[in-house]
Amino acid sequence: MLRPGIFFFATLLAAQDWKTATVLPGVDFAGLAPAGKAELLKVLRTTSCPCGCPMQIAQCRVEDPACGTSRALANDAVAAARAGKDVRKTLEAAPQMKAAANRNRLLLDPVAIRLDGAPSRGPQNARITLVEFSDFQCPYCIKAISHLEAALKAFPQDVRLIYKHFPLDSHGHARLAAQASLAAHQQGKFWPMHDRLYQQARQINRMNILNWAKDLGLDMPRFVAALDSPPVKAQMEGDIAEGDRIGVQGTPTVFINGKKYQGPLDPEAFLPVITKELTGR
Repeated sequence: MLRPGIFFFATLLAAQDWKTATVLPGVDFAGLAPAGKAELLKVLRTTSCPCGCPMQIAQCRVEDPACGTSRALANDAVAAARAGKDVRKTLEAAPQMKAAANRNRLLLDPVAIRLDGAPSRGPQNARITLVEFSDFQCPYCIKAISHLEAALKAFPQDVRLIYKHFPLDSHGHARLAAQASLAAHQQGKFWPMHDRLYQQARQINRMNILNWAKDLGLDMPRFVAALDSPPVKAQMEGDIAEGDRIGVQGTPTVFINGKKYQGPLDPEAFLPVITKELTGR
């Protein structure tokens, strides 16, 4: 139960108009001259909060005091004002603001992605390289197969597809499946194993993987030796670490010439983006 004084303060804040409020929950304005505080509040009232709500930072502090994003940004702005820095530029440079801006971009800035040794389809000299970070037990990755296939068919001379592993912890056999595909890759059978794993995603386990490898005509002693080998595990873990480094947060995640794509993969949305990358328009 709230003490009377705290209840009165909370009620007062709730009744405030954020456009005129001079007290914001969780924000310490101590040390600011009246003119500096007024200018700071003007910035906070005209800068959108990047937490995902449709409010300005000052509005978010008043109407959603539990929001940690607006609280952190408001206090960063106060610290900048105390130090005589440009408050608006400080907010624009904040990681939370940059992340919010990136959420609205279809393609992010290009990053370097290691491609050596990764399974691929399409011409080596293709003008467009698609890098897919995927998980063999992810239902969304299963749906993505036909969409990426459509891109390869639409641009047979211009698109190359690279497969990278990003097994999610929530999928109990995803790492084993990734290892199986890499063990098959050593015998030139990555894509047949890739197709089988996705077709039988609900049946993935060690016994079935061994049976599928046999069906695909793999050298079984060689496959079994590779399945849990340090080099195979190292390649898989390397893909995961690289995905973490370049901002992969779920699967499937696709990069177009190193640019993270943040739109839908259905051909109606995806193919025009590739066309634009090819034409530069």
